[in-house]
Amino acid sequence: MNVLKVSKATIAVFVLPCLLLYVCLVFVPILVSMYSSTLDWNGIGTSTFIGLDNFKHMFTADPVFWPSVKRTLMFALFSMLEIPLALMLAILLNRYIKRPNFLVSSYFMPVILSVVIIGQLWKTIYNPASMGGMLNQVLITFGLESWTHSWLTEPKVAMYALYFVALWQYLGYHLLIQFTGIQNIPAEIYEAAKIDGADGFKADRYITFPMVVPIFKISVVLAFIGSLQSFDMIMVMTGGGPAHATDVIATHMYNMSFLSMKYGYGSALATFLVVLCLSATILINTLFRRVENKLS
Repeated sequence: MNVLKVSKATIAVFVLPCLLLYVCLVFVPILVSMYSSTLDWNGIGTSTFIGLDNFKHMFTADPVFWPSVKRTLMFALFSMLEIPLALMLAILLNRYIKRPNFLVSSYFMPVILSVVIIGQLWKTIYNPASMGGMLNQVLITFGLESWTHSWLTEPKVAMYALYFVALWQYLGYHLLIQFTGIQNIPAEIYEAAKIDGADGFKADRYITFPMVVPIFKISVVLAFIGSLQSFDMIMVMTGGGPAHATDVIATHMYNMSFLSMKYGYGSALATFLVVLCLSATILINTLFRRVENKLS
C-alpha cells in the first residue's frame, strides 16, 4: 500500500479554504441569528437592543410557541417509526430477493421527487370525496363513511396526515442506508454462524443487529434532526393551518420573520431550534455510544 507523505502545512493549505467556506456558510449565520434574537427589529429599519426580551416573550407569552414545539417533537418521534421498518425490509430484501436493486430504487423514488410535487399529490389524495379525494372515496367504497375526514382542514387529524406523508416519503431513504449497511456484512460470518446453528432471526439477533448499529445511528440522527427542521412539506400542504394546528417551530419562525415582520423574534425562534437540534444530536450520540459499548 502506497502512503502519500505530505507535511501538515500542505494538508492545512488544502483544507483551509473548505474550512473557511464551511464556517462562513454555517457558523457565521448562526452567530448573526443569535445576535439578531436580542434585537427588536423588523429586518429592514432601525433595530433596538432589548436583551433577552424576545426569549422571555417566546417562553411565557407566545400562545403558538409551546404547541409548535410539541408538534415538532412529535414529528421527530413519528419519524423514528420508519427506521425499524426500513431495517426489517432491508433484511428481507437482502435475504429473499435475488436482485433487490430494482425494489430498493423503487422505494427510493419519493425521496428524489420535489416536495412541492409530493405535497400537491397528497393534497389531492386527502381532498374530500366531493372533490375527488382518493382516500375518502376508497373508505366510502368499503362502507367506512364514518372514517372519512377533511384530512388537511380538521385540526385534530391534519398533523397526523402530515406525519404519514413524511413517513411515506423517507422510508426509501432509510431503507437504502440500512440495506447498504447489511450488504457490507461479510457473508462468511453468516456461513460460519449457520454451521453453528444460528440462522434466520437468530443470525439477525447476534450478527445483523450488532453490526448495523452505527448505520442505524446515522439513520436515527438524520431522521430526528431532519424532522425537527421540517418546513417545506408543511408549508406546501397546510401552510401551518388550520388555525396554527400544523405549525411547527420552523413554520412559526417563518411566519414571525417574514409575514409578521418580527425578524428579531423570528431569530429567537431560530436560535431555540439550533439549540434543540444540537441537544438532540448529543443525546442520540450518547445513547448509541452506550449501546455500542454494551454490544462490544
